[in-house]
Amino acid sequence: MTDHVTIVEVGPRDGLQNEPYTIPTEVKVELIERLAACGLGVVEATSFVAAPAIPQLADAEDVFVRIDRKPGVRYPVLVPNLKGYERARAVGAEEIAVFTAASEAFNQKNINCSIAESLERFAPVLERARNDQVRVRGYVSTVLGCPYQGEVPVAEVVRVAEALHEAGCAEISLGDTIGVGTPSKARAMLEAVAESIPMERLAVHFHDTYGQALANIHACLEAGVRVVDSSVAGLGGCPYARGATGNVATEDVVFMLEGMGLTTGVDLDSLARTGDWIAGELGRPRSRAGQAILKRN
Repeated sequence: MTDHVTIVEVGPRDGLQNEPYTIPTEVKVELIERLAACGLGVVEATSFVAAPAIPQLADAEDVFVRIDRKPGVRYPVLVPNLKGYERARAVGAEEIAVFTAASEAFNQKNINCSIAESLERFAPVLERARNDQVRVRGYVSTVLGCPYQGEVPVAEVVRVAEALHEAGCAEISLGDTIGVGTPSKARAMLEAVAESIPMERLAVHFHDTYGQALANIHACLEAGVRVVDSSVAGLGGCPYARGATGNVATEDVVFMLEGMGLTTGVDLDSLARTGDWIAGELGRPRSRAGQAILKRN
């Protein structure tokens, strides 16, 4: 396996969508541009979900057209259905993501449909994406536990991931939405999925509710995964998972990866400054690695 790890920065989308108030468009645009300038090659920019569902990202079109897109950086956007896809394409989006869950209960609470119905909803989106040569990423949430049904069978995670892969998703992100995973369970889940989907097409997405995210990532890196989702300053959470804290902080992840001898292409000092800036804008705490880096500088 390669010694390079691709970080998928999800802060501008997954992080900001759960803030209790609407962040100004100019702050979102500056955050995306600053993250790209740090060397992050993938920055998930926004979500083209209906405004009543996620009012914090109601300015998706405005944000996307205002980004000064850096050559070589990918700016995927989340879309829930064909209408969202058409909105995203109208403003020039070249990569999209779709989302479902491994838990029936969570899917019903989150997007008001069954897993099967969500996959049917994606079918026309994926068909259009294929015709338009648009790359599609598939998110599978609740892979290590659900706030409503508790345990989620690994077989269900595998089944849903396989369905997305067969439908044409170039990459499948496996998400521990409520952060209940532990390293052995995380690795076992990843390896089960990797039995039918190539490891290079898998990513991991851990929340840090119980402080296990870095340990889970480490275990999955040892299993061979080389794509990791994270959020600057640990921004984010899940509105449908009470008590779930934010994503693992990108600063913490990059610091760990560098210590393991893995490369990311990210300037950690610049990332720490960006995390400090956005945390100040939102009145949020800084990441641990970010604070330490700023103090030593």
